[in-house]
Order: sequence, then structure tokens, then C-alpha cells
Amino acid sequence: MTVLTDSNPRMNSDGKIGTANVGERAVIALADVVKRYQMGGHDVFATRGVSLVVPRGEFVAIMGASGSGKSTLMNIIGCLDIPTSGHYRLDGVNIRDLDDSELSRIRNRKIGFVFQGFNLLARMSAVQNVELPMAYAGLKAKDRRGRAEVALNTVGLADRMGHFPSEMSGGQQQRVAIARAIGTNPALILADEPTGNLDTASTIDLMSMFADLHAHGRTVVMITHEEDVAAYATRVVRLRDGVVVGDHQQVPIHARDEHVAHVHAATARHDDREQPS
Repeated sequence: MTVLTDSNPRMNSDGKIGTANVGERAVIALADVVKRYQMGGHDVFATRGVSLVVPRGEFVAIMGASGSGKSTLMNIIGCLDIPTSGHYRLDGVNIRDLDDSELSRIRNRKIGFVFQGFNLLARMSAVQNVELPMAYAGLKAKDRRGRAEVALNTVGLADRMGHFPSEMSGGQQQRVAIARAIGTNPALILADEPTGNLDTASTIDLMSMFADLHAHGRTVVMITHEEDVAAYATRVVRLRDGVVVGDHQQVPIHARDEHVAHVHAATARHDDREQPS
């Protein structure tokens, strides 16, 4: 994996990128975002003036230890929470100006979520789960079914459309979740620890799929604590105590091979320890 120079993009007031990508609309543009909570009469800061610009087509991994603020930042990026102060534009829309119903509409139309726990409805088939956000968006049944089938085919589940979550492996369920995320053709795919419930083989397959989506122009932001997983991204942002402490570009051309090699090496070390002396 080749590491390039640190990036420190600036955001103009109109939510455009202010460095080399002048004039290109950012999918995510955060400026001095603060999130403050009241606990026991004291102010607790989850984020402290975070500024971050994500251009269209970038694959960003956000990393940090527990308490770093990455979950709060994910909630703000996903329009599940709003900042106490600062500014956030999602695909050009000023989020702070929106009420709850408008935020819900923005989430549905501009963000495809992929959660650690899959969040599939047990009584719905794979294709019905993928159709659900499109139903909320008001698409007609015929259009929903067509889009859902294309999305499931994209993630390699054309032969599992009628299967229920209980009839699929964890890796297959997460593929359904990705199909659901891309079905509405959102501006952003937002993934929260997407490999947390998967075994190693499923993790490698899933991350290869995210890399392929990015290669086809999708904008992906992923929350993770795993270095092997973050290696698939083109940019890594690190948080500590609610502040961005690292932000660098990388070329993940060998991420999958290195991930597989790392797993094989770890397995070999384990096998060696198990050998009788």
C-alpha cells in the first residue's frame, strides 16, 4: 500500500472544495462542527471543531478508538443528528436548515446506509428488503422491483432474491444490505463497521465489493477500527478526543492481497503454536 501526502482540504461557504478540486461539488462538507452534550450539569464535547471535505467518488475510512467521536461524526454525516455549532452540507444541501421530516427525506434520497448488524427485516425476502427504501421514496412497484433486482445482481445475489435473512449467511445478508444501500442511487454510501459481524473470508469479499463500487464512481464513507479494512480506502481520517488528528491519501492497489497474506500469516502462526513440541 502506497501512502501519499497528507490532505487538508478547505471548504468554501458554498460547500465546494477549495484546493486542487476547485469548482467540484463536495458530497460531504463539514466546517468547524461541534457536538456538545449536557451530562450531570457539565458540557461534554463529542466533536471539537471538525472540518472535513469529501469529494465525489472518494472512498474514506474514518478511524478512532472508543470515545474518539467517530460514532458521533457518523451520526452527523448520516443526518441522524445535527451539530451544536458549525456547518454541514450534504451534496450541496445545508443540513442545519432542515426540519425532522426534511432530514428524513434527505437520508432516504441521498444516503445508503450499511450497518454492522445488517438491519434486514426478517419477514421480508432479499428483494423486498432492497425495495423498502424505494417504497418510502414513493417509487412505483414495477420500478422498485427492477431496481432491486439490478442491485442484487450487482452484489452477486441474483440467485438469492427470494431468500429470507434466516436462509442466508452473514456475508450474504450484508450483501443484501449493500444492495439496499445502492438501490436508491444515493450520493453517499455510509457504512458503520460493516465487517464487524463477518468472518475473515466474508470480510475480504465484502471489502472487495466496496472497492469495486468505489471504482465505479460511488462515494463511500466507512467507520472502522480495523487497519486491514481501512487499507481498502483511498483516504484515511483519524479522530482522537473529537478532533481530526490524521488525514492522508493512500493507494490501496494491493489491499486485498495484503489482507489475505496477513490472514494466512496469522493462521500459520496459530498453527505453529498448536504443534506439539
